[in-house]
Amino acid sequence: MTKHPHQHSVTPRHLRLIARGDGFTVISTGRRRQGLKDIYARLLGASWKKIIVIMAGVYLFINVLFALAYLAIGNGIDNAHKGSFADAFFFSVQTIATIGYGSLTPHGLVANLLVTLESMFGFAFYAVVTGLVFSKFSRPTARILFSDKAVITNHNGKRHFMLRLANERDNRIVDASAKLTLMRDEKSTEGTLMRRFYDLPLVRREIPILRLTWTVMHAIDEHSPLYGMTPEKITESEAEVIISITGIDETLSHTIHARHSYIGQEIICDAAFGDILIRRDDYVLEVRYDRFHQLKTKK
Repeated sequence: MTKHPHQHSVTPRHLRLIARGDGFTVISTGRRRQGLKDIYARLLGASWKKIIVIMAGVYLFINVLFALAYLAIGNGIDNAHKGSFADAFFFSVQTIATIGYGSLTPHGLVANLLVTLESMFGFAFYAVVTGLVFSKFSRPTARILFSDKAVITNHNGKRHFMLRLANERDNRIVDASAKLTLMRDEKSTEGTLMRRFYDLPLVRREIPILRLTWTVMHAIDEHSPLYGMTPEKITESEAEVIISITGIDETLSHTIHARHSYIGQEIICDAAFGDILIRRDDYVLEVRYDRFHQLKTKK
């Protein structure tokens, strides 16, 4: 926690459990790799850009491999130029996609066997791609906007930890619930350094409908794990406050999840969130998302 600097980007000094776009590196050693056993789950969790690059690479590799096989058997494609890799490649493309224009046809037993094998590869490839794309599109995802910073400030005469969130979609999240967890390093009586988790009770942990914004608050009293923690202690203990949101998307009728976290440099003392809800004269409630991350000094 630092005093109120109004910073927009902070470079963390330590690793965080909930990654942002500012550097989260974990290098696993000594773990048995699953290889192809877990490739579908790994692809499902990858970005669209990565999936497109991988699928395009696999598609080109298959066609290049079979094009070389057609060239290796010699005169295996009728109406193709002798030794033409382009003709063999595009014949492979037509075969794996079951297009069959008719200008290029297999010649001989070996070529027909290769066509049969490639057709089997094609069916398997397109089945995997179709399943992957469908699963990727149909996965329920949340579009929850979290404030860049969390604050610790007075509310009704007591110190509170606060953060702000909002539903970025125009629909509603029904029966939304929040959970706040503190994670920090602690030493046992034997001197062993351990990563400990503590639940932070909320002033309100559930709301019936999340349509606009929600300020999640935790009262810092003598029972709170944050009680008596100075900014120096929070930074030294590598503390990270994790917020988890669950609810039912009213449009998709699926349970959705979202999470975010704040480290010491992203927790601001004695500040408050700026007003973003404006009641207009025409009885319209305006939500200023361009001010969502703005903080103001608490008077």
